[in-house]
Amino acid sequence: MPAALPPARPRKKRPLAVAVVSDVHLGTYGCHAPELLRYLKSIKPKVLVLNGDIVDIWQFSKNYWPASHMRVVRYLAGLAAKGTAIYYLTGNHDELLRKFAGLKLGHFRLANKLVLDLPHGRTWLFHGDVFDVTMRHSRWLAKLGGQGYDLLILINRLVDFLLQKVGRPKVALSKAVKNRVKSAVSLVSDFEQTAANIAADNDYRYVACGHIHQPEIKTLTTPQGEVTYLNSGDWVENLSALEYTAATGWTLYRYADDPRTQPQPGETPDVPDAEELAADAGPAALLEGLLAEFKLK
Repeated sequence: MPAALPPARPRKKRPLAVAVVSDVHLGTYGCHAPELLRYLKSIKPKVLVLNGDIVDIWQFSKNYWPASHMRVVRYLAGLAAKGTAIYYLTGNHDELLRKFAGLKLGHFRLANKLVLDLPHGRTWLFHGDVFDVTMRHSRWLAKLGGQGYDLLILINRLVDFLLQKVGRPKVALSKAVKNRVKSAVSLVSDFEQTAANIAADNDYRYVACGHIHQPEIKTLTTPQGEVTYLNSGDWVENLSALEYTAATGWTLYRYADDPRTQPQPGETPDVPDAEELAADAGPAALLEGLLAEFKLK
């Protein structure tokens, strides 16, 4: 009988001043919740910014809410309870939360935007859907597009499974569609420049958005001077985030390029710990646990 593989060893967490994650879309088929949880466990941020579309309320269904998605919520609650400052900035897919902007719950804050005074310069953070013409004038079309996008991601997973069986590399259907539609490329460029222009008008050195699922760090020229545009990407296609330290400034993180989050040879797959297993409990037990995390019960 072969010897059992050793369990995965806990890795040292990377200290960060700020980490920014957006467009997780919990509650949809495209969400990579296990990978996100693995990333969150690999870092130790003083400030964690959840920059919109974390829970996809538009497409939320009681028929699809895997335990892995609830484990992310439970882990975030645990971080806040242990002292990590968490700012949840609302996006379009979780816009129902906007009426609760200003909510404070321990170290957790709910807001529509955030300004951080950092050593490298003031940084303005918000989701970015306010620049989306479709969102402002054809909300029903945007919601329909969201459903189509989720279906495309589901088809993409089936295609990748079949390609893997025949030894072919994976493909990114949604990226291919975006890159081949000139209007989509133009909209991304307009989005970035608009964000930079408004940031410069308000004397911000950096502006950080999400929404368009395009991870990016670039310096843009505006009539008021240069502004660094940041986008944290998403956890559906790119599995990316923004990170900040006083030593390095803003950097772009990509899960696929981080060997520390990949399973090591000879290790068993991640086994849920007691806290994660608690997220698999029934709704009543889960609510009680979350209240306890926030010290409200």
